[in-house]
Amino acid sequence: MKHSIFIVEDDPNIRDIVSTYLKKEGYHVSMADNAEDAWELTKEHAPNMWILDIMLPGMDGYELCKKIRQQSEVPIIIISAKDEEVDKILGLELGSDDYLTKPFSPRELVARVKRLFKRVDTSNTSNEQQDSDYYELGELKLYVDGRRVFWKGDEVEVTTKEFDMLHILIRNQNRAFAREELLALIWGEDYFGSDRAVDDLIKRLRKKIDGLPVETVWGYGYRLSSINEESE
Repeated sequence: MKHSIFIVEDDPNIRDIVSTYLKKEGYHVSMADNAEDAWELTKEHAPNMWILDIMLPGMDGYELCKKIRQQSEVPIIIISAKDEEVDKILGLELGSDDYLTKPFSPRELVARVKRLFKRVDTSNTSNEQQDSDYYELGELKLYVDGRRVFWKGDEVEVTTKEFDMLHILIRNQNRAFAREELLALIWGEDYFGSDRAVDDLIKRLRKKIDGLPVETVWGYGYRLSSINEESE
């Protein structure tokens, strides 16, 4: 079954070039030049991945990213002429999986698309093979089958990368991970972004799971501590 990708980009040249490269790789591609039309078109048939420009007429790419994340955990790649770190961090905070600055190589974008799909497909295969995988730490419960997270009995909606982070940490309780190591494990060895992405991911998890026993190892990284597993 072909993966479907929706491109939301108001520059017709970029839109057509990206579409051509993706179609050559066998992907089913849909396109729109604004967020409002894209959102309406995908209410019935949601894509397997989104590629979003930020500076769109009307609703911008950030707002569309936020709306997508409220309903779906499919991969999102942001493409933007904004190359400031704050813009990249904002995109990650809203739930995007990758951020590519214009101008970019279409081949690089295709490589990132393939990498994200490979991670999702591998994760789904792993879930099918490990139906009984289950982790518990105090009030935190994580089910690999279905990629579900529960905190104090309530289910917590998490993104793909948020789940991956929790999965790594809960499987290695009390082990300290360097930011660079987490970046490679979650984003891949070929990710070119800043390790600030790791800090942002932890920040999002702490916000969603109040009391999560993840500790900052100053100047190094993070660990999930079993010392604090007692519920308050």
